Amino acid sequence: MRLALRNLIVGVGLVLIGPQPGKTLAHDYASGGLRIGHPWSRATPNGAQVAGGYLSVTNAGTEPDTLTGATFARAGRTELHSMSMEGGVMKMAPVEGGLAVKPGETVTLKPGGYHLMFLDLKEPLKEGQTVKGTVTFSKAGNVPVEFTVEAIAAKAPGTGKMEMNHGSMEHGGGHTH
Repeated sequence: MRLALRNLIVGVGLVLIGPQPGKTLAHDYASGGLRIGHPWSRATPNGAQVAGGYLSVTNAGTEPDTLTGATFARAGRTELHSMSMEGGVMKMAPVEGGLAVKPGETVTLKPGGYHLMFLDLKEPLKEGQTVKGTVTFSKAGNVPVEFTVEAIAAKAPGTGKMEMNHGSMEHGGGHTH
């Protein structure tokens, strides 16, 4: 009974609040046919100069678009990167020309794959914070978003700890992590 009452109260609260223009529930954003799902980052230790940014982009429209970059209010600059394993070594490099999002497809930026690199952080990221930014597309332009800062070891939004094999890592692009 308590659970049903709590769910009813939460549901009524969501209906009363309603989505904001350009933003839907569950920390999603939209621009034209593009849907940007839950932008997030991880908390960083003091002194960290870099962080990763993650989100999904679904193209519900009829024309392809390309994710070309982003901004993050607490970073000096942001780059779009790929991560791959080559001969047991994890390699990271900037993505040249952006990331295509075809109609009907979803592209997911996540740990261990495509991601945004927030470089030259101005201050540490603390769990629970939100940080303003934009996601930039070749056709849709700049889409304002807020990145939620998750736990330092999160592997996805709201999941907490991440399991990772800390093998060798080689980084391209002239920066270190």
